Amino acid sequence: MTAPLHFADAREADDLAAFLARLLHYDRAAAVRLQAGGGTLAVFGRPPSFEVLAVRTASLLDDAALDATVSAGRLLDGIAESEGKAVLPEPVTGPPWAGVLPPRGGWREVPGLPPAATLRGAVGAAVAEFRGLADALPEQRRTRAERDRIGREIWTRTVGSTGLPLRAVHAAQALGFLPAPQVPVGLLAAGPWLRLRTPFGSVAVRTSGAGGLSVTAR
Repeated sequence: MTAPLHFADAREADDLAAFLARLLHYDRAAAVRLQAGGGTLAVFGRPPSFEVLAVRTASLLDDAALDATVSAGRLLDGIAESEGKAVLPEPVTGPPWAGVLPPRGGWREVPGLPPAATLRGAVGAAVAEFRGLADALPEQRRTRAERDRIGREIWTRTVGSTGLPLRAVHAAQALGFLPAPQVPVGLLAAGPWLRLRTPFGSVAVRTSGAGGLSVTAR
């Protein structure tokens, strides 16, 4: 068993526990990939409803090195918020997404991203549109495939001229990365990747090649 991780502040443990709870809301059997080094822990997860990878970082008291995939539920059980530490569970076999992460460096600023309040408004409007279109379907067309088609049409729309899919913003809000209208946001690019960054986490989108969404630490 790996030695417990000790957080620099008990609030770091609280925030990580909240993030894991959100992941487990979407997948009770969720696994997360942990990477630690240089006093920082990054926790990657993949909520299936959004087909994205999500990450939350936390500051540690030491420079412990770690790279492992574990059960999100067991990791949550091992977090002692009052003590500011996490007892790590045994590693599990990593799912395919755990080996596909965006680059750690080489990011550059991309202009044109609206403020958080506008992004949250766009997500709210898209959710309302999806519900309206789904509710308007004739009874014989109210299938999972038809609802998925409507969802793909809405969530693949891009935010202004940035090329960032609206689904990335939706994921960021649902996972707690856009908790309020005044949250600072930024958009970065590295190679084929776009990265929506907030103080609470980042969502990165691969815009060419294999496609799909992923997340990297802030």
